[in-house]
Amino acid sequence: MDDAALSRTALFQGSGPEEVGAMLSCLGAQRRRFAKGQTVYRVGDIVTSLGMVLSGRVLIENDDLWGNTTVLDSVGPGQIFAETYACTPGEPMMVNVTAAEDAEILFLNVERVLRVCPRACAHHGRLLRNLLTLSAQKNLNLSRKIFHTSAKSIRGRLLSYLSDQAMRSGSRRFTIPFDRQQLADYLNVDRSALSNELSKMQREGLLRTKRNYFELLGEEEG
Repeated sequence: MDDAALSRTALFQGSGPEEVGAMLSCLGAQRRRFAKGQTVYRVGDIVTSLGMVLSGRVLIENDDLWGNTTVLDSVGPGQIFAETYACTPGEPMMVNVTAAEDAEILFLNVERVLRVCPRACAHHGRLLRNLLTLSAQKNLNLSRKIFHTSAKSIRGRLLSYLSDQAMRSGSRRFTIPFDRQQLADYLNVDRSALSNELSKMQREGLLRTKRNYFELLGEEEG
């Protein structure tokens, strides 16, 4: 992802490619590549940089003492992660960040982001506003997860999640950012039970699915 592509991301929205290039130098930006399954950040880490996914995808996960994994979020190209911890000095990570596929990450030093530069340049102010907006959106994403996992039944959780995905994509046909295991972890259910419920829903004509593609069916289609 070059400076022109970065200028179209939510974090750098409103800044041109030349301004983005200047900001990256000012912010001490670093690019790193991670192989699928590699840990980007782990529980207990003290971080000073937020990450932006340039390519690939990372998962925000929580592991309990018994080895059970809960997927909290999936972060794709142009999206950021770990900004809350980076903005809270000394606060250890409570989650793991893992590459779901080969990924390239841009790291930005948050202290430099929050510190207004001597020139008080306009693009720095836009960057701060964009970061605040993204942080608010992250809070909304966590609220969505609470809604999706509040139902007692697996079907209820699936219906909540899939309905939300359809609404956000503006179509009954959409792809989700999770494979079956990741979706089960996200909804806090057993993978086999999830697969069985999806099979039942297909037989009942509620949906069609293949891997991470879904099509929600109306009464006539079913």
